[in-house]
Amino acid sequence: MRILFLNPVGILGGAERALVDLLACLRTLEPGLSLHLIAGTDGPLVETARGLGVDTQVLALPDRLSALGDSGLREQGRAGLLRFAREIAPTPLLLARYGLDLRRAVRDAAPDLLHSNGIKTHLLSAATTGLPIPRVWHVHDFLGERPLVRRALSGLHPLASAAIANSQAVGDDARTVLGKVPVHVVPNGVDVERFSPAAGDGAHLDALAGLPPAPPGTLRVGLVATYARWKGHDVFLEAAAQLTRQPVRFYLVGAPLYRTAGSQFTGAELREQVERHGLTGRVGFVPFQPEPARVYRALDVFVHASTRREPFGLTIAEALACGRAAVISRSSGAAEALRDGEDVLAIEPGNANTLAAALRRLLEDEALRATLARAARDTAVRRFSRERYARDILAVYRSLVPARGHP
Repeated sequence: MRILFLNPVGILGGAERALVDLLACLRTLEPGLSLHLIAGTDGPLVETARGLGVDTQVLALPDRLSALGDSGLREQGRAGLLRFAREIAPTPLLLARYGLDLRRAVRDAAPDLLHSNGIKTHLLSAATTGLPIPRVWHVHDFLGERPLVRRALSGLHPLASAAIANSQAVGDDARTVLGKVPVHVVPNGVDVERFSPAAGDGAHLDALAGLPPAPPGTLRVGLVATYARWKGHDVFLEAAAQLTRQPVRFYLVGAPLYRTAGSQFTGAELREQVERHGLTGRVGFVPFQPEPARVYRALDVFVHASTRREPFGLTIAEALACGRAAVISRSSGAAEALRDGEDVLAIEPGNANTLAAALRRLLEDEALRATLARAARDTAVRRFSRERYARDILAVYRSLVPARGHP
């Protein structure tokens, strides 16, 4: 079977890390598969895919198209829509040109199946209309919450032969947008061998953050996320300001990875919040880490603080696989497989007081941290392994491609 993956960017965000795990496991499960990738920008995803032996091509997405997105329109009303309309006015010609290039590239690749891994590539797959190939849209977001995307994909849904959703909540939402398209729920997976418990190196984390070594006995609490505004960095810092009794340091690990304008905090904005909350010297900024396992192991407590429901939350699965005690938003897709008080402490999103209370409980109770850490690892191995993830997706492929197309 010849599979062509489309991804709009070459960075390694959550959807891209899930794609890398899928590519690696498909190689192991079915060595005869022919795997190909077209990415809209260059970057570490492209390098990693090539390292896995995936035939990879960069079909450069114009900057104006790459930065275009409606994720910030949820609460901006008519003014936001008008501003967005002004931004997209020059794009039809760019779309037409890029669509022709994409159609040519897909036709030349001659795949048995096309797997689109992002909203932009779902939309751009319209350029492949008429090519006789099944198309799978991998849905990593709540389509119903994206006002323009929802309308566009509702119209384009006959192109999709099937959709894969990374959580039950995303699957339920996708069905309301995609009509009769079969939606298969396949929770994300991680490499539970690479993300595994090991001794933590707090001094290394301090060095990454540009901080002096912490005094003995200092506990470390970290939020690992892109700087998307809904990831809860502001809530995390507000909660941190309430925790003054224990010797504790806080870490923001990540960067503004995406190019969609207005959707992310800047580093300057977050540093201003640190100063305003009186947290200077107690909060470290760690740049995006392409290999984050060492970061998770250096933390005593991992925090997932997204302020709205999250499609999955890959960092949750990674941190749990590393055997970390965690406080997570109960509205994340990953939380569907977790038990509050047994695997994690699960809280309602967006409330700094609630987050501070959960963190205080963990920071003051070493035995509870150890109990949650052990259970977290066990659950991650059972529910979040990338082998299970790849097997389930391969089953979707086989339902769409005739047996004669199998290797």
